Amino acid sequence: MTKFREDVKELQIGLKVRRLRQKRRMTLQDLADATGLSKPLLSQIENDQVIPPLATLLRISKAFKVGIENFFQEEDSSEKCILVRAGESSKLIQRGLSRGGSPPYIYHSLAYGKRDRHVEPFLMEFEARTWDDSLLVAHEGQEFLYLLEGEVEFHYQEQILHLKPGDSVFYDSSEPHGYVACSEKPPRGVAVLYSGET
Repeated sequence: MTKFREDVKELQIGLKVRRLRQKRRMTLQDLADATGLSKPLLSQIENDQVIPPLATLLRISKAFKVGIENFFQEEDSSEKCILVRAGESSKLIQRGLSRGGSPPYIYHSLAYGKRDRHVEPFLMEFEARTWDDSLLVAHEGQEFLYLLEGEVEFHYQEQILHLKPGDSVFYDSSEPHGYVACSEKPPRGVAVLYSGET
């Protein structure tokens, strides 16, 4: 967990949120009104006290009218082609829980440093735990997951789908959805998030 927090700190998500807010001459209250998030939460995000889930980052990026990729790239990156070698996808973000506790999965960005992309590819690692409806999230856009190994239980609206290696799922992420591991072998998969045009 310490290594994870160090990796997240390197992303400087809080600093990027603050800079975008100040650039647009917005107060924390303005941003809270635009996103529906609380001022204290936004303050904690800006000060790197809270690791924001992807759904929260999507709401913030929509308020700023920028792509979610802005939070996963180097400030001065202008590369047109990004190579991420095996074991180098250490820049990651972890989905938070509305009721605390350990998150059910970890995202490793696979295109860290690439600007102006409309999709965000991730390597996902799933944590074994008991399903709870608090794990459901919803945000604008579409998502795709291809499961590489292990097995996961995918909850979508009222459906519960059991995914095995080689299975994939493509869905509208504006509907409530969530994953949980359901195999002894820790599941891993490749996910692509499309947040739409900004």
